[in-house]
Amino acid sequence: MTLDEIMWKLAELGTEQTKKTFINHGAQGSLFGVKVGDLKKLVKPVKKDQELALALYNTGNSDAMYLAGLSVNPKLMTEETLQDWVKHANWYMHAEYTVARAAAESPYALDLAREWMKSDVEMTAVAGWSTYANYLSITADEKLDLKEIRTLLQQVEATIHKEKNRVRYVMNGFVISVGAYVTALHEEAKKVAEKIGKVHVDVGNTACKVPLAGEYIKKIELRGKIGVKKKTCIC
Repeated sequence: MTLDEIMWKLAELGTEQTKKTFINHGAQGSLFGVKVGDLKKLVKPVKKDQELALALYNTGNSDAMYLAGLSVNPKLMTEETLQDWVKHANWYMHAEYTVARAAAESPYALDLAREWMKSDVEMTAVAGWSTYANYLSITADEKLDLKEIRTLLQQVEATIHKEKNRVRYVMNGFVISVGAYVTALHEEAKKVAEKIGKVHVDVGNTACKVPLAGEYIKKIELRGKIGVKKKTCIC
């Protein structure tokens, strides 16, 4: 399929209700309002063509950008492309999911995560914390820098309630990711989760809620899934 054909298909799949929902969640700019489930139906033809996937992101259309993230091969992406992606991620769906997941599976995961986490730009910082959290979910513990992760947990504990709105959300998610996927730091993550307590995030005109990190980790623990890694974080 060509870029034009994909864009026509996205236009057909979009609905005003889904578009309204995305806008309520913070979507900006061009979008058709395509459900993620419908986007996944287009992954197979796009996944065969890396240049097509990259072209979709460059359209600036929100639906096309998300499809790009589902279809792209992160191992083949350049650091420059990922930097361009984060620069154009104008709402959390792209920063937290599209960009972060691609970055987490790229050869530049940690370098980008560390850089982006320090950014004063909210969506860039969001992408950074989410990249690191996703990286933990797919990387064997023996390859992780436990000292660095412990330091980041301490940073979350000390600063989360002072951070920008969506950064608070992904910091909370980082604690959950450590507690769920890093066996050696599971107990430490639970202690941090208890100390930070409820994290307040403005989720706009939506019914979304911020999960309590301690409760979320406990549920995973009860299922016997602590330390069980994922094959991929792109979904």
